[in-house]
Amino acid sequence: MALVPGLRGEAAEEVTAENTALRYGSGSVEVYATPAVVALVERAAIAAIAPYMAAGETTVGTRVEVRHLAATPVGMQVRAMAELVEVEGRRLLFRAEIYDEAEKVAEGSHERFLVEEERFLRKAFAKRKASTLTP
Repeated sequence: MALVPGLRGEAAEEVTAENTALRYGSGSVEVYATPAVVALVERAAIAAIAPYMAAGETTVGTRVEVRHLAATPVGMQVRAMAELVEVEGRRLLFRAEIYDEAEKVAEGSHERFLVEEERFLRKAFAKRKASTLTP
């Protein structure tokens, strides 16, 4: 089956001390961190398309837009749902919603690109040899 709009995926996790704003350094409170929301959205998007990808293919995230609407404390579950809404060549666009056990806590969009994994990694690792930047 091809990658077509309408494919859906989910990802869930418990809010723990490890995924709070305090731990990520993205804030000073022990609630679910915005960077953790982004990672959960990415996992949901990957779950939507993984069963339909050919051997040797993978996707890479290129853009995320998230509105974090409400705080979720340690101990609660969060769940992201991502739906593939647009396919334009290798570009895949997802719409996402994130809920805790009480309410919607975030929403947004996520863009990924379909790549040939070996070629992608070869190009990425070639940067080490070509790098002229110094710290």
